[in-house]
Amino acid sequence: MASHQVKSPIPGTFYRKPAPDQPAFKEVGDTVEKGDTLGLVEVMKTFHEIKADAAGTLSAFPLDDGDPVMAGQPVAEFE
Repeated sequence: MASHQVKSPIPGTFYRKPAPDQPAFKEVGDTVEKGDTLGLVEVMKTFHEIKADAAGTLSAFPLDDGDPVMAGQPVAEFE
């Protein structure tokens, strides 16, 4: 089965959680529906939701929580 990537539309800092003391939006192995929030990209104290553009099973996060991300860089992969 081919892997699908969700890419960041903007550069910034990638976060998998809505807040430091909260659980991640999704974990590897979770079922993803189109429109589910996978993470956030923060730019100058503004947070932008990264949403799934297709359905599947989450297989990987190429970035760790708090990593810098460039526009077009994959932030999540799913089958």
